[in-house]
Amino acid sequence: GNMVEWCLPQDIDLEGVEFKSMASGSHKIQSDFIYFRKGLCFGLACFANMPVESELERGARMKSVGILSPSYTLLYRYMHFLENQVRHQLEMPGHYSHLEAFYDDKKGVLPDSKGTPSSQQPVHWLPSIHRYMYPEMKITHPAGCMSQFIKFFGEQILVLWKFALLRKRILIFSPPPVGVVCYRVYCCCCLANVSLPGLGGTVPESKPFFYVNVADIEMLETEVSYVACTTEKIFEQKRDLYDVYVDNQNVKTHHEHLQPLLKINNADKEKYQRLNDQRQMLMYSQEVGEDCSSCEEDLFILFFMEQNNRIFQTLMEVSASQDKTLTADHARGMGLDPQGDRSFLMDLLEVYGIDVMLVIDNPCCT
Repeated sequence: GNMVEWCLPQDIDLEGVEFKSMASGSHKIQSDFIYFRKGLCFGLACFANMPVESELERGARMKSVGILSPSYTLLYRYMHFLENQVRHQLEMPGHYSHLEAFYDDKKGVLPDSKGTPSSQQPVHWLPSIHRYMYPEMKITHPAGCMSQFIKFFGEQILVLWKFALLRKRILIFSPPPVGVVCYRVYCCCCLANVSLPGLGGTVPESKPFFYVNVADIEMLETEVSYVACTTEKIFEQKRDLYDVYVDNQNVKTHHEHLQPLLKINNADKEKYQRLNDQRQMLMYSQEVGEDCSSCEEDLFILFFMEQNNRIFQTLMEVSASQDKTLTADHARGMGLDPQGDRSFLMDLLEVYGIDVMLVIDNPCCT
């Protein structure tokens, strides 16, 4: 099995990290990177696999080198260092001087379970972010992360958007390599950003768990909302652990009341077309040199945040009105399909505890 070969600080609890930092099935590939969660921290590890003439190692040497931080948003900037180090560890096992120097340079003080620093040394990083998905705390990623997400899922991102906004437990399956799938987890969480003040203090956070495996089953059993990815097909059978299962581009749910949300309606198609139109305009403005400051990630995050804000602004205004009645016109004003999004709206009102009466004509009477 996997084992932790070396770590700093030596007294840190790393139970299970040896399975999080090396995805199941990685022996079939040459290299990968992996985001994961360990307690209150997030990790990034780079994996590499090198053939060796050794019976003891069964002809292959496999290692991962990773780091832990209270926030995942800055981890990517160390990707290059980790890639170099894992290659170094494969070629010169047991030489840790570069890793020690890196740790001494970057180390911070992790908060203990009460939230106070565990020693009096200076803290070298930004305070851990209170909410996981502040839009201004963007993940640093290779260019084209969002673009690939949109191209990969197409109109299905509108289905994922609804499940993310409803804070469902979303599990994405893919065989290794898992690095690009970790980015899909992040993109999926970005779909649910809302920037309106005072919205749903009781609503569960949209938590990016990134890579999970069978060792995480006990932890997942207690979660009411998360987005994660796995390379282990066994998860598909464990239906009590997730609400939505994504296998490549196939989005499915075993909950009967969520089945209507899988259908793409006219309002979804319009939103997708509008998103693509905005992307085309951005690309054109970049080509002619008018706009170099905007990027596709900003456009993507802003598109869904504005959509979400419009929905919740309308719902809160209606709930503050005298008759609290939400009509088909309201639904259309929010960019939703009065009939096709009826069950989505009803779930939304329940999840966010918004006191509104839904009065949308039955389709047979229109």
